[in-house]
Amino acid sequence: MRLIHVDNIDDERIAAYTNLTELQLRNRLEPAKGLFIAESPKVIDRALAAGREPISLLVEEPWIAGMSDEFEYIDQHWGPDIPVYVASPEQLKRLTGYRLHRGALSAMKRWPLPSVEEVCRGARRIAVMENIVDHTNVGALMRSAAALDVDALLVTPSCGDPLYRRAARVSMGTVFQVPWTRIGGDDTHFWPVQGLAQLHELGFATAAMALDDDSISLDELVRRLDNDPASPDHIDKLALIFGTEGDGLSHRTISDADLTVKIPMSHGVDSLNVAASSAVAFYATRVKH
Repeated sequence: MRLIHVDNIDDERIAAYTNLTELQLRNRLEPAKGLFIAESPKVIDRALAAGREPISLLVEEPWIAGMSDEFEYIDQHWGPDIPVYVASPEQLKRLTGYRLHRGALSAMKRWPLPSVEEVCRGARRIAVMENIVDHTNVGALMRSAAALDVDALLVTPSCGDPLYRRAARVSMGTVFQVPWTRIGGDDTHFWPVQGLAQLHELGFATAAMALDDDSISLDELVRRLDNDPASPDHIDKLALIFGTEGDGLSHRTISDADLTVKIPMSHGVDSLNVAASSAVAFYATRVKH
């Protein structure tokens, strides 16, 4: 690795790391430049293990010795010319807009997202994130999906970027382990009508997670997954659909989905945060081995 000590935070070579807290700017900038930012050694490790190519690293000086394994891995797989910019904790805070929790960042190359058909090939249980905009929730849902053996994730065009720094960090790098793609790409008119039709063509029963007059309980959904495959209401392949914070799923999604499913609750609580509700649904519907 080439260690390069940073003297000036206005150095153009570290421009990729500037103002990481400016969400709207970063959402436009990172995809346009074909990069994303991985934060913390664990996230960087999982990205590297998944074959994601580093462009550069930015490391707090006290963390250099602790990154020796990552540096060696990068040297072996991408050669010794990947630059590691070294700065003091104070410099990094001024550059990025916040204090790093685990003093390392890496700018990495984005990759072409696969098609929905590729991601869903062989899948029995998938999840769809409809317009979820809080990157903490995007990352938490990804992490639950990985932990609870969800086969694939689909992200609607208006959903937050799973590769955004905070989403990837909250996911603990599992965004590089669970197959995912955008359904409809950037076409905001594709979902829900065409998107749901595509899922039906691929053989998935679509379950909108929402409180509705004709919602079935999560227990009933599990019964249909676990009953005799010859039963008329048996579900073989399931797509669980989760909606945005506050508003939940769109009316069109609820009306066009095969089922509406709710999690039974007590004490007058009518809903859970989407990160929590997805974890409950993933655990309940897991494939029993």
